[in-house]
Amino acid sequence: MEKSEYEEPSEAVVIEKSSPSRIAAVFAVIFSGFALLSDGYQVGVLSLVNVCFTNIYGAEFTSAMSTRIANSLFVGCILGQIGFGFICDRVGRKVGLMLTTFLVILGAALCAGAYGAGGSVEGLFWALTIYRGILGVGVGGEYPCSSASASEAADVVMPGKRGMLFVLVTNFVIDSGFVLSALFPLILGAAGCSYEVIWRTSFAFGVLPPLSVMYFRFKMANSERFQKNSMKRNVPYILIIRRYWKYLLGTAGTWFFYNFISYPFGIFSGTILSSALGANATFVQTAEWMLLLNFFYLPGSITGALAADRIGRKNTMALGFFIQGVLGIFMGIWYTNLLNIFPLFVVLYGIFMMFGEFGPGDMLGLVSAEIYPTAVRGTAYGWSAAFGKLGAFIGTTVFKTAIKNFGAGDELKGEGRVFILASCLAIVGAGITMALIPDYSKKDLGEEDEDFRKYLISHGFDMSNLGEAPSQAQVDAAMDLAPGYTEKDIN
Repeated sequence: MEKSEYEEPSEAVVIEKSSPSRIAAVFAVIFSGFALLSDGYQVGVLSLVNVCFTNIYGAEFTSAMSTRIANSLFVGCILGQIGFGFICDRVGRKVGLMLTTFLVILGAALCAGAYGAGGSVEGLFWALTIYRGILGVGVGGEYPCSSASASEAADVVMPGKRGMLFVLVTNFVIDSGFVLSALFPLILGAAGCSYEVIWRTSFAFGVLPPLSVMYFRFKMANSERFQKNSMKRNVPYILIIRRYWKYLLGTAGTWFFYNFISYPFGIFSGTILSSALGANATFVQTAEWMLLLNFFYLPGSITGALAADRIGRKNTMALGFFIQGVLGIFMGIWYTNLLNIFPLFVVLYGIFMMFGEFGPGDMLGLVSAEIYPTAVRGTAYGWSAAFGKLGAFIGTTVFKTAIKNFGAGDELKGEGRVFILASCLAIVGAGITMALIPDYSKKDLGEEDEDFRKYLISHGFDMSNLGEAPSQAQVDAAMDLAPGYTEKDIN
């Protein structure tokens, strides 16, 4: 029988490793996502570290320097997301995970030991800016590497509830890091530690989560799905963009708006709370309210995980965006009045952040990890997430300036108007979600891989570039089973 140019060998000839056990897939899910705890922690801890710096250095810790330190992480994240998205697709999930783990450990350790030459305060802050950038490359790289690996393993462990499992091992872990970022400094403050001990030890604590999974990640293997569908050479990016441009516009655009809203309100929440509590507020009081505020991330993440497979990713994301937007507009209108009932303000602030996690916080990573084929899953995820971090970078850069300008000298009025602006963008995000995001809630990851194969074949792509080449021993075994095939056919 004549073999077509793109026809694969019969099932008897296809060489695959034996399917990984369920236990191996479970461990792959867990250890792909667990290091993300440090990522959420390192982003969130800067809020209380800023409070420490303000108390230690006063006017020397300028608004510009505060923003610079925050943004260095985001610049690193953008580089890491794009770079490691490419690496985890072209080289392998395992290599990407190992390198990002190392960078997160290195960056966190450098931050904890940061020092300005000759005791220079400005030198200290510039050192932190560089070290946070290194940390950011690792943090950013974790997103495509961990998410691609976790989604492929989750599809094996819980095919019908892939969304729930994926969220619980990724975004829920990140949000748990945010809670720890308030709890750990609070414990240190309550123990009577100095501000310098608090900020250095808080940075150092971020080393532990990635360090704890380093060995297990070393033992992990690339998923069978990746081995079968990877594309390590001659990647047709023009064809990919032509097929997925609408999806990329949807995931990148909504991620931009979500991070533009969530990161400034998260990073500067300690400053907002400290300002609202008044000049007499202690560090412990600020940290206590911060812990309560960050705790709202968890119910948002859990309920989003439960909704993902029930009402669908698209509906969950749009609903979260919309409710967050409506609530934020009302908070902005009555902002000054709410501050006079401070516990109510903190609860509403927490609910505002909670719906962000319920919707886009949970769904963006999930959607970006399942609507693209295995061959470019990390790359497309990295592009989308990087555009999101650009939103975080812009949001944190303009946040304090916007408060100052919108308030015309009245800080509280400025904060209220910024709430309204951010909330309007959340409603825009809901509209983009409904227009551009597909819902693959009931679709197996293999279906998109198959559709992508057919698309490539229809455009004359050389299918020998798809999938890892078999070893010589596998080739010999296959030829023994099917003498009619040559080594060229099998490769």
